[in-house]
Amino acid sequence: MRSKLLLAFKNSNNIVMGNDMPIVNMKDMLKHAYENNYAVGAFDVINLEFIEGVITAAEQYQSPVILSLAESHFEYFNFCLLMAAIETAAKKATVPVAIHLDHGKKFDSAVEAIRLGCNGVMIDASDKPLQENIRLTSELVTMARGCGVSVEGELGYVPGVEGVDAQQHPGEIKYTTVDEAKIYCDKTGIDFLAVSIGTVHGRMQGKPNLDFQRLKEINEALGIPLVIHGGTGLEDQQFKTLIEHGVAKINYYTALEDIASIEINQPAKTSDESRFPNRVKNIASEIRKEVIRCMQLWGSEGRAQEVLEYASPWQNIEHLIIYNVEGISEQDTIKMAIKGKSVLEKIPGVREVFIGESVKKKDAYRYTWLVRFCNQAVIDSYREHPDHVAFADNLFRPVAGNRISIDYLEIKP
Repeated sequence: MRSKLLLAFKNSNNIVMGNDMPIVNMKDMLKHAYENNYAVGAFDVINLEFIEGVITAAEQYQSPVILSLAESHFEYFNFCLLMAAIETAAKKATVPVAIHLDHGKKFDSAVEAIRLGCNGVMIDASDKPLQENIRLTSELVTMARGCGVSVEGELGYVPGVEGVDAQQHPGEIKYTTVDEAKIYCDKTGIDFLAVSIGTVHGRMQGKPNLDFQRLKEINEALGIPLVIHGGTGLEDQQFKTLIEHGVAKINYYTALEDIASIEINQPAKTSDESRFPNRVKNIASEIRKEVIRCMQLWGSEGRAQEVLEYASPWQNIEHLIIYNVEGISEQDTIKMAIKGKSVLEKIPGVREVFIGESVKKKDAYRYTWLVRFCNQAVIDSYREHPDHVAFADNLFRPVAGNRISIDYLEIKP
């Protein structure tokens, strides 16, 4: 099944040429990195130039990549609009891509991120006491499992020192301990763990001092992909040692922001150079160079085809219901459908709900629901969700005995 979904042509340069290559399962992507001793970059993007720079770098060097959106950056862009651009770019890419919510602030943020297309989520409760962190993360894992979505947890506390991200993470560092990490992972069932071993959010001041022995012991105790937040400012050898001790995902943003800021603030020699389009036209290219440097350093260069063959494609499901009604008027039927739409579109894993009636009134089935699920896992969680059960049992099924319900997976060329 998987090989059929990954059919593609190759050109003479061995670059995969496909038509809407699938976004891939993030857990599979990072498991491959973990087992093969390299790390995938999770690059926080804030506009189209960042997206273009990251994707073109990944395609040029055939690297898997994670497009990441931090809730702490939402004041700089419209999350819904940027997610549409990110998902389009990911689907059109010729390399495996995952889309991740970074540093989500609350449960509802993760639900909304999944609805908009993220297939990895994180709620940052690292500033909470251990038991509260476990409780909040466990709730997230339960919801995300029902959507097939991967979950990153964070234990310990990575503070900020200087820069935009530093403002979002005040306070002192709290190192991750091995004992607490074992308890946390056992009780939550997370897929990846972000650890605190000496990195900082924002810009690093002075020479980084990382506790590699602590990282080594955590890796040996857990055996799951580890994550480093605050990748900017680390030395090349430090990155290599992090990967040797289980780090499979490296979050990276501040260096990209600095590159974009330098480019847009270049002194203008002419009035034409001072125009906004000319100010931003080179940002994507400059970001691409830094992303390429990271991919080469972290070992993900050239791994794209391996990951495409290893990882499950991430595909939406179309849940189709066509039906007729008995015992209620056409007006009440429409009210029932509108009520159902407002209820069902809030269920985790539901991306969109379309309700409609046939153009020709003589058609065999007069009405339809088309519910888009983010992943096949939602088929079961949606069916069992109490809001769906209540609507279906009390309002829909009693009047829609004549119905057909089928779940469809898109056929890929």
